[in-house]
Amino acid sequence: MNARLLPLLALLLATACQEPPAPPAPPPAPPPPAAKRYFAKPADGKLHVYFLDVGAGDAALIVSPEGHTVLIDTGPAASLNYLVNRLPELLATRLDLAILTHPAPDHYGALDAVQKVADMRRLLEPQLPGTAPEYDALLTALGTRGVEIFSPAPNPSHPNEPMRLPLGGGAELTVLWPRAPTEPLLAVEGAGHAANSIVLRLTYGETSVLFMGDARAETEALLLKRQEPLRAMLLKVGAHGAALATSAEFLQEVRPQAALLSLGTGGLPDLPAPDTLARLEAAKATVFRTDKDGEIHAVSDGKQFVLTPQRLPPGKSALTEHVFVPEEEEDPLAVPLVAPSKPEPAKSPPPPARAVALKTRETEDLSRFGQVVDIDQLPKADRTSRQPSKPKATAAMERYVASRKSDVFHVPECRNAKRISPENLITFRTREEAAKERRPARDCNP
Repeated sequence: MNARLLPLLALLLATACQEPPAPPAPPPAPPPPAAKRYFAKPADGKLHVYFLDVGAGDAALIVSPEGHTVLIDTGPAASLNYLVNRLPELLATRLDLAILTHPAPDHYGALDAVQKVADMRRLLEPQLPGTAPEYDALLTALGTRGVEIFSPAPNPSHPNEPMRLPLGGGAELTVLWPRAPTEPLLAVEGAGHAANSIVLRLTYGETSVLFMGDARAETEALLLKRQEPLRAMLLKVGAHGAALATSAEFLQEVRPQAALLSLGTGGLPDLPAPDTLARLEAAKATVFRTDKDGEIHAVSDGKQFVLTPQRLPPGKSALTEHVFVPEEEEDPLAVPLVAPSKPEPAKSPPPPARAVALKTRETEDLSRFGQVVDIDQLPKADRTSRQPSKPKATAAMERYVASRKSDVFHVPECRNAKRISPENLITFRTREEAAKERRPARDCNP
């Protein structure tokens, strides 16, 4: 073999013995999807209120028709595990707002855990003096996590107007008390924090809920004196049904169709007080208790509330629903403004306002009940805003009337308008003027 070919042959043999190059690396696998944190269905256009079973404490979750969420109180520390598991089932996204009615451990005990699991954005609390160091430390910790904390103080531009929290879809929360610094706090010996609980009225269409926190009879008397709009279909009973709240005069003004008590099994033996239960019975309010009924789910389509308790007495169908429809707006102490020219024909009595029934709930267009305001705008939302009514042709002598104790207005010829007492009578020259302060009564549809 030619000596000059030997190096070439050796090079060919060496190349043949080398391993083939490795194939190119595959592209990196996509990261696994983030674990789902919230499991509720999207908003269904109805108002949902969950009165949560947190034992000897308070907690209620509001889900607006557009899916915005507000948690009123977080129960005691003992309810931590329950809330950490239950809230993700009821939330479709992180919690928009939490409200602490007052700095009592049975109302804020699980707040720290709730903020972590629900990624709460904002906190409304009354900012009362003389709070415990551990409560102050909790608020400081929340602030370092970026939680925006604000108080229910009236807007300085409108000091006589309450704070309003629009929830979207026509649902709205109004803070009735406290109103510091515009008005001084109530001084109640031994119960200063409870007496200055944040009192809230939730409205949606013709339905409403009154949340009393741990407010006392002194708080109720002040609200009555101020002639606040207290009428509500559902009453979240104050102070867990203690005898020092829920007075007969207060119930006469609220006229609740259902009363909800947050209680714990094996709790304090004097809660609820027999006197309170007797007053609720005299007011003909259907009583629900979390210690017996478990969690209570209330749903409103703007025209009625349907309540479903978690637990039912033996023998009750699992499909049982408690249906409540609004009562006629009346002033029980009123006298006619104008005597009728002739006796009115006898009318058959109206159907009862309370009922327990099996009923199919239907979806309804509720856009007429108010403006849609994103809760993300809180607390900078306009606290005095109202959906303007469409102008209506008016006669030269057109006028409308209302009672100081009611949040609706009527035409003067309306049967209920004639029952308004003179000392409570308010007159509006135009419908537009009336609509700025009140909503139309559904009986005469002014």
